[in-house]
Amino acid sequence: MASIVTPGTVVGTADKNSPGAGTAEQNGNLIALLTGTVVENDGVISIDSYNEMLRLEAGDMVIGEVVKLNEKAGEIKVLSVEGKANRSIMADQEYAQFHVTRICDRFLHNTADGLRRRDIVRAKVSEAGNVVRIDMREDVNCGVLWALCPSCGDTFVAEQNGDWNVSCRTCGEQSFRAMADDFGGEAGKSALNGAGKRWSGAAEALFAKGSAGRATFIAEDVREDGRERTYFRFEGSGGGGGRERRQKAAPGCRLFVGGLSRDVEDDELRSKFKEHGKITDFALMKDDAGNSRGFGFITFEKKEMADAAIAALNGIKIKGRKIGVRDADAPRDEKPRRKQPDGARLYVGNLPFKASEDDLAALFKDICDSAHIHWATDNAGRKKAFAFVTIMPESKGPEVVSKLNGHEMMGRQIKVDISKPRDRNRGNKSGGKPGDNSGGKSARELRALAEEEADAKKKKRRPKKE
Repeated sequence: MASIVTPGTVVGTADKNSPGAGTAEQNGNLIALLTGTVVENDGVISIDSYNEMLRLEAGDMVIGEVVKLNEKAGEIKVLSVEGKANRSIMADQEYAQFHVTRICDRFLHNTADGLRRRDIVRAKVSEAGNVVRIDMREDVNCGVLWALCPSCGDTFVAEQNGDWNVSCRTCGEQSFRAMADDFGGEAGKSALNGAGKRWSGAAEALFAKGSAGRATFIAEDVREDGRERTYFRFEGSGGGGGRERRQKAAPGCRLFVGGLSRDVEDDELRSKFKEHGKITDFALMKDDAGNSRGFGFITFEKKEMADAAIAALNGIKIKGRKIGVRDADAPRDEKPRRKQPDGARLYVGNLPFKASEDDLAALFKDICDSAHIHWATDNAGRKKAFAFVTIMPESKGPEVVSKLNGHEMMGRQIKVDISKPRDRNRGNKSGGKPGDNSGGKSARELRALAEEEADAKKKKRRPKKE
């Protein structure tokens, strides 16, 4: 008993046999295209099928459904062939392609101007090779046979109104279809295609809008019966996956809090702010591991409360770090900036870690009128081995440097010098080359100045939105 093969089975080689009915050559092999038994006759291998399938030929009239539309080309799924037995079409010929210029005898900017998906069309096969190509332009019997209104789903009827030749009796939608002469089962409809005519200004204006002008919107009064629409919602949800949306705060009520230590606790921060009014929203921003990102947003019930919190808390220290508090919604040029104290700014390095600000202030007490100390800290609020001291009067800067530079403090010789911000574009005052910012400073001093500059840039940078 002969074995049965299925499509895709290798039934021979091209060097020994030739492909016959139901087979095809591929990569040197003969492949079965049908289900049946293999038959060899004088070196020609064919498949004897129990369900003979149909192969398309040039000149065949096919009926198909439009399944794909690109700008200049489209594709139909072949449903049947007119005048031939109702047999299944070979898998490699199930789809046929067409170009926009082969739809009708009228200029179309886009295939969607003469056809739409789900339209049923009649077309003539122009090529039946590796790619099946069809033509709907040369024969008045070719074109759209039946079409649905894309807005409401009802059937289009042939009705001329200027450039538009089909309309929907349900929603009033009007459009153009490259109709076959027997569109809708009635004769003479191809005359409504306006062969060779130019489009009116209104139609050209619609086509010029591109895909947006051809977009389809469901008509409200077509699929609804007037009853009030209700939508399901989970209890307590306001959108966003069931989480309540934060209400937008009134102007001036939402504060940005920056410069926070990484180990600051929510309750600790909240207790500082609730002394100034009722808090309606509190968000301390954290990373994926649950660690503080160093900033947050706090919203008060009233602007007066927020203003009081800014006045009282901006610049205070929490866990060794000075925090910044300001109106989160104010324009950038209105946000307050930390004012640098007036006077001569000095760099003080090689400080002992066990020293305090009071210990450092005591060194300057008797040699200047006032001293404002800014001790550098890391992200965790721990003190670094250097600080910046601003003294008054400014003229005493060189004198203080000469007296304290090299002074012993708790077993360490401190380094004191005039703090000079780096300038990458100009030569420094010590006579260095342009772009040389050393000025005789040690690596520690330069590193301190770099950290100070980076910190200043962070302060100027606008905080990310919540």
